[in-house]
Amino acid sequence: LKGRVLPLFAGALPESQVRQYLTEVLRVAEANAVTGRVQVADAPEPVDAEPVEEPLPPLHQAAYDAIEAGDYDAAVEAYEQALRESPADDLARVGLAQVRLLRRTADVDVSQARAAAAANPEDVDAQILAADVDLLGGHVEDALRRLVDTVRRTSGADRERARGHLVELFDVLGNDDPRVPPARVALANAVFA
Repeated sequence: LKGRVLPLFAGALPESQVRQYLTEVLRVAEANAVTGRVQVADAPEPVDAEPVEEPLPPLHQAAYDAIEAGDYDAAVEAYEQALRESPADDLARVGLAQVRLLRRTADVDVSQARAAAAANPEDVDAQILAADVDLLGGHVEDALRRLVDTVRRTSGADRERARGHLVELFDVLGNDDPRVPPARVALANAVFA
């Protein structure tokens, strides 16, 4: 406070004593014009506070509205325009990858797609479509493994198509998904092996 360390306490104390110390710290802080609130991670939200949702940028809102209406082509257009205007727009990049996935799988018979992939392991298009339906069905590891295996088995343009599609699925999942880093390593091993 005012550039000085306030003495508190050392070691573990009973809760009542800790509360006394904290009450005094808050009193001293207020007396020195240190005011404000800090949201504690485990504390419940105040009952009277309504969450304020930030409005989406116009092109993102247009894409969202198009997705809600089932117009995936219009959503793709909106996200592509957002990326032309701001190439570093990660939300648009992820949104574009997600809506492309929805568009590719909108009318797909899941059983038929998986059967075609099982019957034709060398058919890159069949493997890509099966990976898409696997991902949408929550079988993320299966989808990623399927495309890594396809990259490993193919070469040339087929390999590049499978690799590019896998990278797009990484965008759908997002870099925070814990399944993405190991899949990226597996992809690198498949490409450079």
